[in-house]
Amino acid sequence: MIHTGCCGYGRARATYYQHFRLVEVQQTFYKLPGLATAERWRAEAPPRFEFTLKAWQLITHEPSSPTYGKARLSLEGPPEHYGAFRPTSEVHAAWEMTRAIARALGSRLVLFQCPASFTPTEEHIANLRAFFRKADRGGLRFAWEPRGEWDEEVIAALCRELDLIHAVDPFQRRPVTEGIAYFRLHGRTGWRYRYTDEDLAQLLAWCGDYDEAYCLFNNVSMFEDAGRFQKLGSSI
Repeated sequence: MIHTGCCGYGRARATYYQHFRLVEVQQTFYKLPGLATAERWRAEAPPRFEFTLKAWQLITHEPSSPTYGKARLSLEGPPEHYGAFRPTSEVHAAWEMTRAIARALGSRLVLFQCPASFTPTEEHIANLRAFFRKADRGGLRFAWEPRGEWDEEVIAALCRELDLIHAVDPFQRRPVTEGIAYFRLHGRTGWRYRYTDEDLAQLLAWCGDYDEAYCLFNNVSMFEDAGRFQKLGSSI
């Protein structure tokens, strides 16, 4: 089974719903919407429409990240209590609030995207373990997108131990987990890249290695490329 959509709508929501049955919500990374807003999104979408979402940056990113400024966040605790999966009440609260939005959207999967600064240090790995062992999943599946210089064996071991799906751009590296693939397509040479027919055929072939494959396009032509890929998959 292949699930195709975009990272963000890229169009009016009503238009998007006419073309796809999946979206990865981006707003939840920057600043969580209110529960009423999430419930309205769920009500507006078709019954079988699926929302995945990015976990709030207070969990994964430190306050030095420029994304905090973009979201105009006002922190209630010391800055050193936020981000990097730290075992703090602030990070725990950020997860509980993210989980509430996931529940309102009827989501089955949450993505934790890490910055390149989240390197495989002993402290970071200890934080990662503590967070995912403690986090109340409420039936959710977790996908983890590490960036930077992470050894594949380390990623594989942590994903097995913590029951995580390895989220990747498959044109950059292949996932080390099996069963469910979570592909985030950022553009082979960057955001402005437009996928070729050959690229999409290769992506479809990779999807065949998994029981389920999520394919989320996150490039300048994501709406068009996702549509072409969806059509290609339906023609097989």
